Amino acid sequence: MNRLKYSLEDQAIYTIPTNMGVDNVAFDATGGFEIQQRVLKELGYPEVKTLEDYENVLRTYYEKHPTIDGQPTIPLTLNADDWKIMITVTNPAFQATGGPDDGEYYINPETYEAVLHYKRPEEKEYFRWLNKMYNEGLLDKDTFVQKDDQYKSKIASGRVLGLIDQEWNYGEAENALKSSNGGDKTYAHFSVSLNKDIVDHTFQPTGFDGYGIGITTSAKDPVRIIKFMDWLASDEGQVLRNWGVEGQHYQVENGKRIIPADVQDRKTNDNSAFTKESGVGMYNIFSARYGDGVKDATDNYYTTNFPEQIQAGYTAAEKETLKAYGITTWKDFYPSEEDLKLKDWGAAYNMPVPSDTDYNVTFQKTQDIVRKRIPEAILAKPENFDSVYDGLLAELDKAGAVEMEKQYTVWIKERVALWTGKDVK
Repeated sequence: MNRLKYSLEDQAIYTIPTNMGVDNVAFDATGGFEIQQRVLKELGYPEVKTLEDYENVLRTYYEKHPTIDGQPTIPLTLNADDWKIMITVTNPAFQATGGPDDGEYYINPETYEAVLHYKRPEEKEYFRWLNKMYNEGLLDKDTFVQKDDQYKSKIASGRVLGLIDQEWNYGEAENALKSSNGGDKTYAHFSVSLNKDIVDHTFQPTGFDGYGIGITTSAKDPVRIIKFMDWLASDEGQVLRNWGVEGQHYQVENGKRIIPADVQDRKTNDNSAFTKESGVGMYNIFSARYGDGVKDATDNYYTTNFPEQIQAGYTAAEKETLKAYGITTWKDFYPSEEDLKLKDWGAAYNMPVPSDTDYNVTFQKTQDIVRKRIPEAILAKPENFDSVYDGLLAELDKAGAVEMEKQYTVWIKERVALWTGKDVK
């Protein structure tokens, strides 16, 4: 209940928590550092744990296959189109250096002090690695000029060996590969770090964050809206949206919901079209759902994202790769939630920011600087990297980053005090 309250000063509850609860479990990894299945197979399924490992795999295959289907092979490409630069260029910097996802910040777990994560020395080394990849011809020269559709088109061509991305961002292109019998050109997900001593915090638990749905004061029929949300949260609503129509999209055998082989084949190899045609899985974002790992009264999972079903949904090439590495899902490459401490502040990226401050103006200035200077640092000559990156940090502080970080630290500490009752000074 503490996490549902708006703030220390205003402890009212304004939103109904609807988007998964504390029992939600992530059974699989759908992001990280990706490599094509066929690359891994040809190279004998090598160990991929560090940036050096990852680089060596891409380099070795690229040198053996400089072209694919008559087109130049692309060892690694990133999507820097508008806000997606965060997903494939800047966020991986904290992921590969042991930082959890707190948006643009790194929160010290002991002091709760917030700093822009780019200021961490280890992240500078991550961007130095990208600079090396670019200067050695392993990072796509068009990374910072290509548009989102061009990025996906390259992936769909099957000539991109590696990605650093999330499935929701490139899944459409990967589905095109699946539907064209290019299953071995789909991607395995790896936990990759700067060095072997770093612990990946991708699955660090954040706890329930109070995220939910509010109804505007101008709504003409709030009661009807609440009734609709009640239905969305009902077993009927949950099963229909996640599983579909019984007899059409799933069957019940011995009390268990089962997806027929022909339906599963479409979900695996032609998911985009299947989702649009059936509606299954289309209406989950921002609407009432239990989340993965939660069972209903019939002892069936509400969603189709549970270990057995996830494994059934892998392509033949994915199954072959997983078997070669002796694991059952991609998440097995990552440290478990059980080995990582619960974050007192949840996820900093969803921190509500008061509108009566100049925080947003300063934050936008820092974002503009990052989106200009990070590409410059990556594209610089190796001998110029340090001066460009150090210039980025100086420019951020000049734009007001230090005061902005202090203000954010206050909000983080207030959230910790509200949620945990700790006396945070």
